[in-house]
Amino acid sequence: QLACCCGTAACSLCCKCCPKIKQSTSTRFMYALYFILVTIICCIMMSTTVANKMKTHIPFYKEMCKGIQAGEMCEKLVGYSAVYKVCFGMACFFFFFCLFTIKIDSSRSCRAYVHNGFWFIKLVLLAAMCSGAFFIPDQDTFLNAWRYVGATGGFLFIAIQLILLVEFAHKWNKNWTAGANHKQMWSGLLALVTLVLYSVAVAALVLMALFYTRSEGCTYNKVLIGVNGGLCLFVSLVAISPCVQNRQPHSGLLQSGVISCYVMYLTFSALSSKPPETILDENNQNITICVPEFSQGLHRDENLVTGLGTTILFGCILYSCLTSTTRASSEALRGIYATPETEVARCCFCCVPDGDADAKEHTEKRGGQTVLYDEKKGTVYSYAYFHFVFFLASLYVMMTVTHWFHYESAQIEKFFTGTWSIFWIKMVSCWVCVGLYLWTLIAPLCCPTREFSV
Repeated sequence: QLACCCGTAACSLCCKCCPKIKQSTSTRFMYALYFILVTIICCIMMSTTVANKMKTHIPFYKEMCKGIQAGEMCEKLVGYSAVYKVCFGMACFFFFFCLFTIKIDSSRSCRAYVHNGFWFIKLVLLAAMCSGAFFIPDQDTFLNAWRYVGATGGFLFIAIQLILLVEFAHKWNKNWTAGANHKQMWSGLLALVTLVLYSVAVAALVLMALFYTRSEGCTYNKVLIGVNGGLCLFVSLVAISPCVQNRQPHSGLLQSGVISCYVMYLTFSALSSKPPETILDENNQNITICVPEFSQGLHRDENLVTGLGTTILFGCILYSCLTSTTRASSEALRGIYATPETEVARCCFCCVPDGDADAKEHTEKRGGQTVLYDEKKGTVYSYAYFHFVFFLASLYVMMTVTHWFHYESAQIEKFFTGTWSIFWIKMVSCWVCVGLYLWTLIAPLCCPTREFSV
């Protein structure tokens, strides 16, 4: 579809060799491509290495910066303030389309055609919004206000992912439990996966205790590892307690195993993001403690660690955006779940093909890539919710790239340098995840007159 922006000849040349693709998939892919493009620009803006190389290798660099009114050495195009402005434009782009696509149920409407096409015009619109943010008057007031909006949206994005993780755990157990009523194989798979999940969680807890603590000092690490390990044990006991089992027969150790593994991951990520602790050795030299010795060697090559780590992180953000924008996910956030009668046990229970039968009947070739029109009878995902998630992801990327509340000293080269704000954000996310899961267990006990379905 990107080649189609340049004309039919380019579309035919570049897209003819591509495999078949669904219309709904290609649309989401294009919006994700725009998101990646702006994210890369933000990373470049936060890189002092790239800025220095541009000054050295681009001829007439100083004159060019003055010509575009970006400062004597383009200082207005780098740093956290530039990232805030670019992400403001991207957030406005997705928020506009969120409002524009509200209540679209048919792909045949005019608004649906705009959502699924006009890619070159939308690319120009995105570029105009990102560029226009640099001309907002009273920049200081704008940046101070937008910082709070970004933090709120970033936290909301994290909360949605945590809610969907808890929903995923319940859906997994419910699906395989439905299969266990017909085949004994599913009972064996449930037991095996649960054992593996708890083995991973326990192994992670032991390894963190070995590598991130020592006999003297490391009080923060010891307390947090102990607290998070205790929380995992507590929710596991609550999940299999008789009072919870009476109200929720589908509750079990599989869900708490998934949550325990995620809690251990967040604990490890938080401990890795904590500012290093140093003490004086016998030679009066500062040495770093409470971190694994091998990690100090890895961080010596900062460019490799930053590049690889940043790619993985934003790959995970993009994956979270795409998986959380399915119709099943948007319905789960509103408390709508499949009934037990319609539940069919399968290994890949979360990947239900949408509209395959309809798509095969409506295939169109226009000299380029073959498109399967899988939304002929209706939309397979919520357009407005899709754009809203990307709107929140734009704010999350903005806060992440600028080190959240340590924005003034932020650099992409120091992306994985520990800061207290990132450490506490991850730890609070960990506790919120446990709290959400615990609420799904005890809510039927606290409100016995209400009907809960997970």
